[in-house]
Amino acid sequence: MAWDYVEINPFSDSVGNIMNHCEWVADAVEGAACGLPGRVAQLDATATMPESPVGLVSTDPPYYDNIGYADLSDFFYVWLRRSLKDTYPELFSTLLTPKKQELVASPYRFAGGRAEAQRFFETGLGLAFERIRQHSHPDYPIAVYYAFKQAEASSDGSGAVASTGWETMLSGLLASGLAVTGTWPMRSERAGRTVAVGTNALASSVVLVCRPRSTSAVLASRKEFLAALRDEMPDALRTLQQQNIAPVDLAQASIGPGMGVFSRYSRVVEADGSGMSVRTALALINQVLDEMLAEQEGEFDADTRWAVAWYSETGVEAGDFGRAELLSKAKVTSVQGMVEAGILEARAGKVRLLRREELDEAWDPSTDTRLTVWEMTQHLIRRLDEGESAAAALARQLGANAEVARDLAYRLYLI
Repeated sequence: MAWDYVEINPFSDSVGNIMNHCEWVADAVEGAACGLPGRVAQLDATATMPESPVGLVSTDPPYYDNIGYADLSDFFYVWLRRSLKDTYPELFSTLLTPKKQELVASPYRFAGGRAEAQRFFETGLGLAFERIRQHSHPDYPIAVYYAFKQAEASSDGSGAVASTGWETMLSGLLASGLAVTGTWPMRSERAGRTVAVGTNALASSVVLVCRPRSTSAVLASRKEFLAALRDEMPDALRTLQQQNIAPVDLAQASIGPGMGVFSRYSRVVEADGSGMSVRTALALINQVLDEMLAEQEGEFDADTRWAVAWYSETGVEAGDFGRAELLSKAKVTSVQGMVEAGILEARAGKVRLLRREELDEAWDPSTDTRLTVWEMTQHLIRRLDEGESAAAALARQLGANAEVARDLAYRLYLI
């Protein structure tokens, strides 16, 4: 935790001044005043649920071991208890906030360390999802928000990437009999929020839309699962890109449609007859995503395909002219042609891609006689650094080409 002062300068006119705060609270109260009574209850979701089906379940589950909310709450709880324990004795009956039931996989809370913490988290989350499935109204989907980012390399040396946080949450969800039927990426996170300062926090939340799995769900082999992924993921990927999901969040958002395929089956069976784990499914989803983004290179011009291949190996550092020329023949272009296109420098037996800041500031796509997706993308990024309006003006000028430039941005991010 990075502790800081919370007092607001009462004489400031900057963003977040004291009158802003008053107006935000007033606006929230006004927006909530719809004339209907509200009711709030604090219950243990793993043990207690309403007797009749609730209207709609929308939940933001705990994020594995990411944030210790109970520990954080103690900072505020001790002061609230001093002032409100006589008013709400049942809420402030303990000296500190309860910790034992909190669904968090913090190893220091368990004698068995990380393995026991993970079991506790997965079991508790599974129970909560089971109660939700049993008591949710059949006319409405269940919305599960998840803005958690945690990637790990696989232990089998394949290089595939999975996520302990996602794996554990999804294992609990699927074990409860729910299936993922849709994915809604939402730009819900403020870039300047405290948790995002100096970190790789996600820019978007991903909402998994869930319903009870059909009782007639069938078995599938690993081969059938992969075939379904490769058949359905391209359309899902294109939809995510059209919804402007940030490149940094694409891999996370793609988990939704991928798990939608996985969870529609009662079980996915490996070649040896064992059931496929969620971790393996996540690794395969990431693998198929990489394949699809690589296939999108087919939309690019020859110069851009060369630049992507060169950038993958060399970045923007200088490389040997001979190797560059050999690669250019494979991509059906030429080093000299790319120099003339304005994306490359070739001198003294060395070749390098021009850095973004080295590109011609007076560049005009309408007069460029050798227009490349690479150049369009770099100029769009450069304009975006100046502000969204500048980037939007160039995107409008590029027309349909801006869509292809965006595809390259996704590809370059993964590289």
